[in-house]
Amino acid sequence: MSHDHSHHISHYNRAFAIGVLLNLIFVVIEAGYGFFANSLALLADAGHNLSDVVSLLLAWGANVLASKAATDKRTFGYKKSTVLASLMSSVLLMAALASIAWHAIERFENPQPVTGMTVIVVSLIGVVINTLTALLFVQGQKHDLNIRGAFLHMAADAAVSLGVVIAGIVILFKNWQWVDPVVSLSIVVIVFIGTWGLFKDSLNYATDAVPKNISIEKLKQYFLSIEHVTGVHGLHVWPLSTTESALIVHLVTDNNALNNDFLIEVQHHLHDHFDIEHATIQVESSQGSTGCMFNHGHAHG
Repeated sequence: MSHDHSHHISHYNRAFAIGVLLNLIFVVIEAGYGFFANSLALLADAGHNLSDVVSLLLAWGANVLASKAATDKRTFGYKKSTVLASLMSSVLLMAALASIAWHAIERFENPQPVTGMTVIVVSLIGVVINTLTALLFVQGQKHDLNIRGAFLHMAADAAVSLGVVIAGIVILFKNWQWVDPVVSLSIVVIVFIGTWGLFKDSLNYATDAVPKNISIEKLKQYFLSIEHVTGVHGLHVWPLSTTESALIVHLVTDNNALNNDFLIEVQHHLHDHFDIEHATIQVESSQGSTGCMFNHGHAHG
């Protein structure tokens, strides 16, 4: 594993630890006040925040597993654990959203009084804690699906808590008790939008779909632009984890004199321009009728 990946994992291990601690404290505060104020919005948000703690723990555990060295049995190590963690996190969150929606619909039929000031105060605490936690992951979320899952959960929670503050103000001054279940359903809609995107991306990664940031067509164009390369076949690209991708390709050339310098140059280009960390390149001669292999290279970028 490269120094950059080691630093990445170490940095976000600290971020996960801080995020889990902050959110556990807030879950206890929010659930306690939710029971006291008889607020479904607070209880729903507390349940959602608890699921976020579980998601953070899953992402954290996967982040640690991904750093473990490869073995003879697991030749790529446990890199795929970050993909599985993202997928599990999105599924658990959608289940929690379904429960929140169900209870909100019930509250429409049987409205209950809500203490507006309590909702406002507790939710303001939530805005601060969730925003601080989201900021821990804001940079890494652009390049790591596992970190993006953590960021989306926290950013959505910050927005949801702000919505609950607005509901509390309305209830305090207008006594519109129906606002509480409306906010709960709004929580479901807002969080589901981000969760669905995370679920789709995680499912694609889990089934070895080509990562979104990599274009097969551009890869083919690059290979064919290389001097002496006359054909490309057997091209496969798949995600090893939420941050690393692998490639296998057969290049047909008209020059038997190509050497390892050629392979190293291609490796560097794939790493720098396509973010592909692991590539296996088989070079074949176009002069033989069967396209016999005359060189084989395997290197990690």
